[in-house]
Amino acid sequence: MSEQVLPFYLVCDESYSMEGPPLDAINQELPEIYREIASNPVVADRARLGIIGFSDRAEVLLPLSDLNDVHSIPQLAPRGGTNYGAAFALLKSTIEQDVQALKQAGHRPYRPCVFFLTDGQPTYEWHQEYRSLTDPGFPPHPTILAFGFGDVDATTLQQVATFRAFIANDDISPAQALREFAKQLLNSVVQSAVASSADPAGGARLVIPEQVKGYTTLPADPV
Repeated sequence: MSEQVLPFYLVCDESYSMEGPPLDAINQELPEIYREIASNPVVADRARLGIIGFSDRAEVLLPLSDLNDVHSIPQLAPRGGTNYGAAFALLKSTIEQDVQALKQAGHRPYRPCVFFLTDGQPTYEWHQEYRSLTDPGFPPHPTILAFGFGDVDATTLQQVATFRAFIANDDISPAQALREFAKQLLNSVVQSAVASSADPAGGARLVIPEQVKGYTTLPADPV
């Protein structure tokens, strides 16, 4: 019987405004996330994780991977502006290819979950690419959780999220916000994989946080 797998994507803003403590924090946390996942056989068997970075353009920094096969973690680096549209367009084509590859390998991929992280307002038009990514006519359209801090506004985060959005409170530093974000990404991957492995029906269960320390939870309001 083919095994259900849960694809997770980290889509991270690499614009110049992220330079310093924000990117330093996420770069410190990413190797720990991968070590924690890879060290748990149940989680490593069920979960796949990929990383996309974006600024003026977007690129796949780490292809969707079985973490047992990952030997080095890419470092995020500040560059350019904030092009949400490039991120959503690349995410759609990447998901399409990844889901097809998983099926060809004999797996049953669950709907992808995206952790979208940004610290500012988009500097390019992005709604068309977003609608294409989240269109129900695109079968593997993902569940998107949006996390924001810095200059991003709540309305933008709510438009990006398809399920839930989180905006950092003023009393938390950018570095602290990024560490809490990383913790929630890890917890969601681990808990979803463990819950799915325990399902007697062999299905997949996505575990998504309702509250995040240092953040205000916002309802999704897709455009």
